[in-house]
Amino acid sequence: MASIAVGDVLPDGELAWFDESDQLHMIPVHLLAAGKKVVLFGVPGAFTPICSMKHAPGFIESAEELKSKGVDEILLIGVNDPFVMRAWAKWYPENKHVKFLADGSGTYTHALGLELDLSDLGLGVRSRRFALLIDNLVVTVANIEEGREITISGAEDILKVL
Repeated sequence: MASIAVGDVLPDGELAWFDESDQLHMIPVHLLAAGKKVVLFGVPGAFTPICSMKHAPGFIESAEELKSKGVDEILLIGVNDPFVMRAWAKWYPENKHVKFLADGSGTYTHALGLELDLSDLGLGVRSRRFALLIDNLVVTVANIEEGREITISGAEDILKVL
């Protein structure tokens, strides 16, 4: 299956999310993205070093600037269960804008064509590291990493194209 690309319509699917009141919701991606400019970024795993120290914090720290440039939603997706994603989100008490969404079985990540097999590290199938800019469900920027490092999928890379 090919990876999602510029010009593609974002597939719909449901992701798990804990709201500010700690209520678990299964939320359709199209509900979050239809009629909006959205950054959707994916990480290989919650609490992993690069994801926790650089990728997620980069978007949290840049959230106000992203919003000032017209971004309506900033969505983080991880192939982890919703309880892990909630615990990870709580690591960042300064976060006001990034929604931590769980794709527990990797179904949505599969629909995006962005799986990454990390079985050699004991992690199983996860998500490739990526950042998408989406305008009313259409992908306008698709920064998908080839390796495990952040070279094109950080917040600063999205800010450059806004």
